[in-house]
This record gives sequence, C-alpha cells and structure tokens, in this order.
Amino acid sequence: MRKAILLSLIAIFVSLNIFAQTPQELADAWDATHITDKEPSDVRHADLKVYIEKLREQGVKVGEVGRSNAGREIYQMEFGSGPTKVFLWSQMHGDEPTATSALVDIFSYLATHKDVPWVKEFAAKLTIRAVPMLNPDGAELYQRRNLQGIDINRDALNLATPEARLLKWLQNNWQPDIGFNLHNQQELTAVDHTGNQASISFLVVYGDPAKTETAGMLRNKRIVSAMTKAIETFIPGHIARYGDDWTPTAFGDNFSAWGTPVILIETGALVGQKELYLAKINFIAIMTAFSSLATGSEATGSTLTYDTLPRNASGTLVSFIFRNVQAAPTGNKASMPVDIAAVAARRRASFTTSIRISRVGNVGGLTGLEEFDAAGFYVVQRFGSLAPGKLAELFFYKKDRVVDWKAQDIIEKFEPDAIFSAGSWTKGEGVVPKIQR
Repeated sequence: MRKAILLSLIAIFVSLNIFAQTPQELADAWDATHITDKEPSDVRHADLKVYIEKLREQGVKVGEVGRSNAGREIYQMEFGSGPTKVFLWSQMHGDEPTATSALVDIFSYLATHKDVPWVKEFAAKLTIRAVPMLNPDGAELYQRRNLQGIDINRDALNLATPEARLLKWLQNNWQPDIGFNLHNQQELTAVDHTGNQASISFLVVYGDPAKTETAGMLRNKRIVSAMTKAIETFIPGHIARYGDDWTPTAFGDNFSAWGTPVILIETGALVGQKELYLAKINFIAIMTAFSSLATGSEATGSTLTYDTLPRNASGTLVSFIFRNVQAAPTGNKASMPVDIAAVAARRRASFTTSIRISRVGNVGGLTGLEEFDAAGFYVVQRFGSLAPGKLAELFFYKKDRVVDWKAQDIIEKFEPDAIFSAGSWTKGEGVVPKIQR
C-alpha cells in the first residue's frame, strides 16, 4: 500500500513538473518565437497565406478545407493525436482579427517544440484543430460581414453563406469535445463601472435559453478560471465576463447545443499597447486552456474566478475627453468652458485614425481613456465648430497670447501652441496637461 501511494505521489510530482510552464514562461515563449510580424488588423488573406507557408515549413499539418464567397482559401491547422478533440475558430467577423495571429503563433510553437515534455503531453492527450480566418473576404475589406452582406455568426441555422456551411460541416463531421469561439469586441467596452477597458472578456456559452448547467459548461467555467488567473498579472483590472444572452441564430450558442460546449474569448484593446500584445495574451490564455485539458487539472479546479468576473459594460468609455475647453472668442462675450468627448473609429492599425467629437458640454458618467485639461487654452477646430460629429482636429492657443481672432486664416497667421490631430499630439505633446486617472 505504501509503495502504491509513493508511486502515485511520484506520478503526480512528475506530471506537475511536466506542466510547470508558468504564465510568464508562456509570455517569454511568445516573445522568443512568434512568427507573426504585422499588427493583426493589418493582416489580409495574402498575409495569412505567408504565415501558412511558414507553418508548413515548420511541419504543421495545415490544409484548405473550404472556400469563401469570393473563392478565397479557408484553412484548418491541426496538432496532436490525443482523444480529447479541441476546435478553435477565429475571424468569422472580418474586422475581428487578434486571435488569428495568436493561433498562428500557437501552432508554430507547438510544431517547433515537439520534444518539450509538456508539448509532448499535449500531442498525446489532445487533438487540436483551428480555422484561423473563417471570413477572408470580410478580412480583406476589414468589415464584419461577408461579401453577401451576411453576419456569419448569425447564420448558424439558415446556413446561407458558404463560410457558415463550412463551419457547421467541420463541427458535425468531427464532433469536438470543446470549442473556442474567438472574436474582438469594441475597444470602448469597459469592465463593469471601473472605467477600465475590457481587454479580454470570457463567456461560457450555454446551449439553451434556460442556461442548463451541463458537465461541459462546468468544465468550461473551470478552464476559464484557469485562463483568467494566467493572464491577470499581465492585464490586471482589464478582464471581464461577456453578456450571456441566448442568441438562437449564433454559432457559439448552437455549437454548445450541438454537443460542443464553447468558450467565447472577446479581445478588446489596451491603451498604450499594440494589438500584438493582446495576441500574446491570447497565446497565454489558450495555451493555459490546453494545459488544463491535457493534465486534467480542470477537473479539480474551481469555478469561482469565472463566477465572480465583473461584467462587460458599454456607454461609459470614450477615447478622449478634453476638460474645460473654451472656444476662441469671436465677439465681445467669451464662450463658457465645456467638456468635449471624442471617439476613435475602428480601423486597421496602419490607417490614419478618424477621431470625431461625440459630446460637448455635460460628459458626466463618461471616462476618457485619455483626458486633458485645456483650462489654460483657447481651442479652435480646424474645419469650423466644436460640435458633435465634427472631427477632433484641435488647435490649442495659450490664453495669455495676443491673437487677432477676427483675422482670416488664424491657423496660418498664428501658430498654435499644440495640435491634436488623428488621435495624437502632432505638435506640443505635454503642453496641454494630461489628467492622471
């Protein structure tokens, strides 16, 4: 009996050491090995094909499994030969690209580190398949829908799109044990009422409107708890829980109903960090999920971390707030100071940012990702007035300057002290004080 207990303890010890990769070690692994070299939103189908060729050279099993509406190739990658079947898909919305890059780097790492003990264990316990870009036509145009103008993620029942038919076939033909539905959410999504961006939001997706607690649902809650713990040191205060309203036409809900319980990962944004940083966070989270499945540690984990995640919130964040803005005097009476909120349009990383004024006056209840105190300045909008809908192209003049405000072409005749254009300070950065949150 003692010998059996000792052998059991040794087995547990060996298993723990095999899977001793910490979140920091996973982060270091991504830093040292990632093959993605573009910001995810700049990755088009042709760029994905370059990544796919690199993966093939590294020995990744990857092949075409279908075509888009416009005839673009849709690929599936595969690793391992274990009994637990794991299926991931990304970018069914063309303008939601972060996880596509993360998947490329995950399969690259697994293929080039086959002799690492924990990677060996992944291969023995799991079979992992992933579709990295389900909507290549939408990705090409950087739009949510496919070329038919249909939201693929609302086409799980009608199957009117070739991309939806493919995804349904892949699920039905293979019957995965667990699915990962990988998306992006708006960068102005907040963590509850904290004023923090929700950089990553998780959801265990139920398979019916009653939200029945199946064994798969509970397993997924334990896995998300492990994923949350793994990434919270990198993005503390920026992890939330996505809304769990039942959507009868959505793929995540239907995958769970069809027998493949789904974990949804929604990547947001993080001020001061580039998109690839959040691809790295996805890498850490997803690798942690694989480890949880391969080791069986999810079976003894707790759901508490998932159950207590703060919820997503919307309508509380804006990109910028300029406090105490006073328009340049144009008559005998000076204008009253107001606050101005402005928001950035969604776009590729390499594109010029469009920032538009969203609110003028009372901006109570809003928090700016960046806020500035303009109390010591007069402000001129490049193309006219400081009004909602106008571009936030702003010129700042210190109030103690002598400026002929009635002059034509003020901007040309009187050089501004600071210029805010396309979301950044193109002149005088730091002149207008930043408000520290």
